[in-house]
Amino acid sequence: MKEEVKSTGAPAPVGPYSQAIKAGNFLFLSGQIGIHPSTGKLRETLEDQTLQCLSNIEAILRSAGLGKENLVKLTIYMTDISKFKDVNALYEEFFKGVDPKPARVTVGVKELPLNALIEIEALAYLG
Repeated sequence: MKEEVKSTGAPAPVGPYSQAIKAGNFLFLSGQIGIHPSTGKLRETLEDQTLQCLSNIEAILRSAGLGKENLVKLTIYMTDISKFKDVNALYEEFFKGVDPKPARVTVGVKELPLNALIEIEALAYLG
């Protein structure tokens, strides 16, 4: 059985998909780009987009009664992998106090939806 999870604290999907799906003991979160949920606009800088992606993920987790400590894996897509160090510093701050940190993959890509600079997808364990 699967169940859709929706959050008003994260932007509505920009296509035919769900923000997240609960299936078994896992919550699968769709990739989040740096869209601010109240304005519907993509943030401008890589730093702002990264923080917005993480904030959107956290809002979806909260809607499912979870927190960032439930995250088990994230995949980061970046259009400029040379900026990985900057994203990594923001990521480290976001997960401060969470131990162990989730597994992670970071991939350089040519482009992302709406010309975003970064997209982050996540998988959480319901426990």
